[in-house]
Amino acid sequence: MAALVGPVLAAALLSLTGAAMADWPDKPIRLVVPYPAGGAADNTARILAQELGGRLKQQILVDNRPGASGTIGAAFVAKAPADGYTLLLDATSYTVNPTLYPKLSYNPEKELAPVSQIMQVPLLMVVPANSRFSSVADVVKAAAAQPGKLAFASAGNGGAQHLAAELFAQSQKLQMTHVPYKGGAPALTDLIGGQLDLMFSATTASGTFVKGGKLKALAITSAKRQDAWAQVPTMSESGMKGFEVYEWNGLFAPAGTPRAVLDRLEAETRAVVASPAVAKRFEEMGVQPVGSSAKDFGAFVKTETAKWAEVIKAGNIHAD
Repeated sequence: MAALVGPVLAAALLSLTGAAMADWPDKPIRLVVPYPAGGAADNTARILAQELGGRLKQQILVDNRPGASGTIGAAFVAKAPADGYTLLLDATSYTVNPTLYPKLSYNPEKELAPVSQIMQVPLLMVVPANSRFSSVADVVKAAAAQPGKLAFASAGNGGAQHLAAELFAQSQKLQMTHVPYKGGAPALTDLIGGQLDLMFSATTASGTFVKGGKLKALAITSAKRQDAWAQVPTMSESGMKGFEVYEWNGLFAPAGTPRAVLDRLEAETRAVVASPAVAKRFEEMGVQPVGSSAKDFGAFVKTETAKWAEVIKAGNIHAD
């Protein structure tokens, strides 16, 4: 009889857990954004919280926990109860931080589960409006002729802008000088003023300046040309075969979250991203909706993590 106590108790607990999950969600959900309010990730999170909350018939509260390139907020979610009531909306840094910060307090691969990639936005390779460069080939030729002379800007060490330029330089065996700024806005200001030679910047940040004639776009980092930038060739078309870089946002949950909850989160999130209302708001923001499956998002995260690890190690890049 005693031998049956363990299995019986386990079955009872499993039954209770299943019943609880069947009622999920029956209280507000916390959506952690590991970046400051007002940024791209925060804007995406608030759109998702409103629309997903409506579908789940439960309030989703956005909780900004910025610091250390997103690792503080990500660590908080990684250690949170795996019950579906604490989620993470992270960005490109998620796939950079494991290499940039080798002593993370959490293991993204083991402690966080991908749910769906929400959106992505390609970068433009931009130069001052009066730059002598008219193509990517011009930049390659100049950088090869005078190693270290060309200076490129970024919003800081290890960000997408920095790594895109490093990937470009490494793929062409070029030496360029990196000038990191504390944010993309001052970097773009100095680029417009001609104090720097080039920058990789998200279309959402630099696009207005290109259309206003203050910057010149030489290429875009998407796999194919974009309707909004039909006249701008891709990096692949410019001789950089396979060159793709995006800034992106995606949804994660603590590993161990019940499969039924993860499956519903995935299905409802993809439905939100595919909805006309969200598509319109993303279009207004200048970003591309994705709404990938958890499986595809997981594969994307794994590929991106490996890609940036190679670039960071080859460039001997360190966090600020």
